Amino acid sequence: MKKLTAYFFRGLLFLTPIVVTIYVLYFIFSEIDKIFGFNIPGLGFMFTLVLVTFIGFLVSTFLARGVANVIDNLFTRMPVVKMIYSSIKDLVNAFVGEKKRFDRPVLVAIFPGSSFQIMGFITRDSLESIGMGESIAVYIPQSYNFAGNVVVVPKDQVTPVAIESGRVMAFIVSGGVSGL
Repeated sequence: MKKLTAYFFRGLLFLTPIVVTIYVLYFIFSEIDKIFGFNIPGLGFMFTLVLVTFIGFLVSTFLARGVANVIDNLFTRMPVVKMIYSSIKDLVNAFVGEKKRFDRPVLVAIFPGSSFQIMGFITRDSLESIGMGESIAVYIPQSYNFAGNVVVVPKDQVTPVAIESGRVMAFIVSGGVSGL
């Protein structure tokens, strides 16, 4: 009986990530298909990929760049919309934009003199504008979540980490299970 239980859990450990991944992909595909009203599975997803790529091409051209700037200015001037739009735009640009922000992984000593440290990313080198010239801003992502916290710490409590930032983010988000 002990061997059967071990086989069951080994099978569960093997199948769970596969089944959940397939289900999440199926869910995404079917929801996108529903949005566009396509009856052929995956056609909506393919249409979305082509549409996003085409819009990326258009925004890269000289003429469409002006239209994109007008839309951007419109969204950044509307009171409530500005807060949502700017936050999402900054977050997306921090990961994949030309001005990536999560590219300097560090260890932060939360309690000076202690070996207790948290991994994060420097997001701002100076907080002089708010009267904290000796401090920096560090983003601390949360494990198994797409959220995080910004902590303000003295510069001497931060140690740069010589590891690719994508691997550090994978390490943090996975709770230390993968990445490094």
